[in-house]
Amino acid sequence: MYNEASFKPNIVNWFKENQREMPWRETSNPYYIWLSEVMLQQTQVKTVIDYYHRFIERFPTIKDLSEADEDEVLKYWEGLGYYSRARNFHTAVQEVHESYDDEVPSDPEQFKALKGVGPYTQAAVMSIAFDQPLATVDGNVFRVWSRLNNDTRDTKLQSTRKAFEQELEPYVQEEAGTFNQAMMELGALVCTPKSPLCLFCPVQENCEAFAEGTVAELPVKTTKVKKKTVNQRVYLVQNEKGELLIERRQQKLLHGMWEFPMFEEGTELPFETLLHQPIHINEAPSYQLKHQFTHLTWNIEVFETSPVIDSSQIELPEHMTWMDLDDKEHYNLPVSMSKIYQFICASDSFGKS
Repeated sequence: MYNEASFKPNIVNWFKENQREMPWRETSNPYYIWLSEVMLQQTQVKTVIDYYHRFIERFPTIKDLSEADEDEVLKYWEGLGYYSRARNFHTAVQEVHESYDDEVPSDPEQFKALKGVGPYTQAAVMSIAFDQPLATVDGNVFRVWSRLNNDTRDTKLQSTRKAFEQELEPYVQEEAGTFNQAMMELGALVCTPKSPLCLFCPVQENCEAFAEGTVAELPVKTTKVKKKTVNQRVYLVQNEKGELLIERRQQKLLHGMWEFPMFEEGTELPFETLLHQPIHINEAPSYQLKHQFTHLTWNIEVFETSPVIDSSQIELPEHMTWMDLDDKEHYNLPVSMSKIYQFICASDSFGKS
């Protein structure tokens, strides 16, 4: 990196003058800072802000969240996706309640031992909340540091992450939280993946890639893993009260959330055994949608069924129930199922008497 001595003053001064206003930057509460970092993983700032406000209004303290039921926690997370983040955060907060008297530990190793806390979360929370000298390395920092040093190491490798953390260590001995946030903010606002604003960059004089004309080639990443596509079929089964059959997911993905019965295309259906009567499935789907996960795509077709089921003659297993359309707020539906619910509510076929 060129002009190394001027680098930290340049980026820190720029950050102090240009940082975006965010609610978690207006607090020193480690719990709130931690929550924001968890929410911001894989999610844009503009999306997180409303969720953050609602979450801390309902669970303002470590104690409040630790005593909450998981279903309610997931309800306040509904729509943010990546629900394992919420479960891990809830578990970790319970650990803090039980082991640290409702105080987020300031010791980095104690904090890292909590459920779901990885190297990035550890460094971000510890540096911002407690000024611990730990360097954060996320996608923004990978990009900024690669370009500053014209570095062609593969940023997908764990060895590169560790090397970057070590190289950034001298810069976090003082004002660690400010420096880390400055690096991430620069990556978000100026040193962007495409069309970076190099002419307005506060550390342009420090940047080897700018001098060498290689900014667009960095950072180096291995080819992304190709997404798997699964064709799913959802079945709408209605009882005599206009309620619809739903079940709690047993699979690891979206575990514990509620969905309308969904099976991979070609799967033998269990309805006749479950409902003790023949069931007819419409030949054509009533609704179709696509839902994207990080490494997976669901192509979902929604099929209506008949006849209406006499629920008084059926004893459902524990993971299944009948949902009144007016009671959706009592169930944690993932985004794909919420879209199907909206289709149902707009349809003349359901809940109309």
